[in-house]
Amino acid sequence: MTDTNMISEIARLASLCKENGQIDPELYGKYEVKRGLRDISGKGVLTGLTEISEIRSYTIIDNDMIPCEGKLFYRGYDVEDLVSGIIRDQRLGFEETSYLLIFGKLPNQTELTQFHNIIGEYRENLPTSFVRDIIMKAPSHDMMNTLARSVLTLYAYDDKADDTSVENVLRQCLQLIALFPLISVYGYQAYSHYHDGNSLYIHQPLKEQSTAETVLHILRSDSKFTPLEAKILDIALILHAEHGGGNNSTFTNHVVTSSGTDTYSAMAASLCSLRGPKHGGANIKVVKMLEDMKEQVKDWEDEDEIVQYLRDLLHKRAFDKKGLIYGMGHAVYSISDPRAKIFKEFVEKLSIEKGYEKEYGLYAKVERLAPQVIAEERKIYKGVSANVDFYSGFVYHMLELPLELYTPIFAIARIAGWSAHRIEEIINEGKIIRPAYKSVSKHMPYKDMKDRG
Repeated sequence: MTDTNMISEIARLASLCKENGQIDPELYGKYEVKRGLRDISGKGVLTGLTEISEIRSYTIIDNDMIPCEGKLFYRGYDVEDLVSGIIRDQRLGFEETSYLLIFGKLPNQTELTQFHNIIGEYRENLPTSFVRDIIMKAPSHDMMNTLARSVLTLYAYDDKADDTSVENVLRQCLQLIALFPLISVYGYQAYSHYHDGNSLYIHQPLKEQSTAETVLHILRSDSKFTPLEAKILDIALILHAEHGGGNNSTFTNHVVTSSGTDTYSAMAASLCSLRGPKHGGANIKVVKMLEDMKEQVKDWEDEDEIVQYLRDLLHKRAFDKKGLIYGMGHAVYSISDPRAKIFKEFVEKLSIEKGYEKEYGLYAKVERLAPQVIAEERKIYKGVSANVDFYSGFVYHMLELPLELYTPIFAIARIAGWSAHRIEEIINEGKIIRPAYKSVSKHMPYKDMKDRG
């Protein structure tokens, strides 16, 4: 079969898939299927219990759901209080946050120092042969592909890869928390060198540096960064470290862990979930949308012109013509996303240091105007506000992080939450997760080959 014939045959078979794979949308209502495991109000279907984090977006008054300002709690602690305490004491806090999520308590200074030392030791233990043979020899244009493939390959380097005792899984999780920054950035450096012809930089990590500092140190050719840059990246990691058991990648981790499989498979599955543009890639869409807006809107101070562009987005006349304003709205939050609220306080400071005040002004206008436009143009069942992705991509842009690393940065943070949830699933020895799907296909009599059309 020629290539042309092969392409034609694949197209025919794809049409067959579409023809026989379409389910009548009305059947979902008839059988009360909670598509996306959410009801029309946005409330999620309860599938498990957790002590790791809590998302609060509404209160119950007289049996009615009343939207409220969004709140996020890590092990019972308000994330806003955690960030405020870390900033007040002038320290970086991702490692402290990881400790809290995994072990269920805030560390004292001795415990935090020991935890830093463990992560630092593990960060130095990525074999040279792994960088050379796994990362350098098969560079991918997608860093999440590189990260997932590398995590699965680390299985072969672990003599106790299949041991699912809490002690061993904890050891594996801490190693992965330590190694995710290296695998992600080294993967990008290899891609940048082999695909784009740029110089190749493989800086060795410094044991005393935090995760945020490590990312900036091994990414930049001169390894230099300002305290504000490290602080804001650290805050980004804290805010992305965990977000309840129901987000797609964490629920994936619970599902895969419940089967009894190894840590590397569970984490790779979560990475594959996070890679999807509906989950981890949203901030990239925000940045690209704003870049298009900056080209189409001639006067960034003209709110009427900005509103018209936003209307064009919703009517599929602008950007990718998907009818979406990226960075607006969330599956859970309605009035506000607390992560976006925290982030915004520091975005303006970074924009001043980096000379992006005008761009920040445009973002702020879009944040204010977009909910109004959406409310006017769409029937919505709950409020709409900016989510964390709205500002995170802008922050990464100001930090001069390449687009290819935006989603891996998310993974570098979220591995802490995935680790906590995997351990929680193992400790509580839950049943294998197996929700129901109802078949709506008709029963058909068998046809002999000679009778088929």
